[in-house]
Amino acid sequence: MSLEEARTRQWLERAVIGLNLCPFAKGVVVKDQVRHVVSTATTPEALLAELVAELTHLAAADPEQLDTTLLIHPQVLTDFLDFNDFLDVADQALTELGLEGVLQIASFHPDYQFAGTAPGDAENLTNRAPYPTLHLLREASIARAVAAFPEAEQIYERNIATVTALGHAGWRRLLDEPVDQQGAQHEPGQQP
Repeated sequence: MSLEEARTRQWLERAVIGLNLCPFAKGVVVKDQVRHVVSTATTPEALLAELVAELTHLAAADPEQLDTTLLIHPQVLTDFLDFNDFLDVADQALTELGLEGVLQIASFHPDYQFAGTAPGDAENLTNRAPYPTLHLLREASIARAVAAFPEAEQIYERNIATVTALGHAGWRRLLDEPVDQQGAQHEPGQQP
């Protein structure tokens, strides 16, 4: 397992699931239905080709075996504004593949910033990941999860309250524990 995948898994387990930022994530992680793909792309064009391949792969896969994909791309779109602009290209690819309404793309970035917020606002932490990441999801899975979760529309507000209470220092402590390439976590200060 690459360091990028190990750090992303740590973020998924400690922040997304550990802080319950996405109450739907634990089920697919426990069932091992998440595909982690670390892109080697160094250009937006190469990333787009990988995105198209992963969207096609997910759409064709058995949902019981593969429910969602994290396309981690540490070498391209590291600037958040470039990443944000690429999301329009990603959504266009989804449409051109005829997968609109079947799959959707969520976005995470180390410098994620919601419109109308300052870069340092704690609420941005809800969509911050160790590396730029495109999360490919099945619309049917989202619909089932929302139907099963009472007041799903309140998740966003609860997440803001959670990360605001944690603060930037708490967020860093949560994610900065060393992780080796096998995914094992180490106590702070302990050598991997």
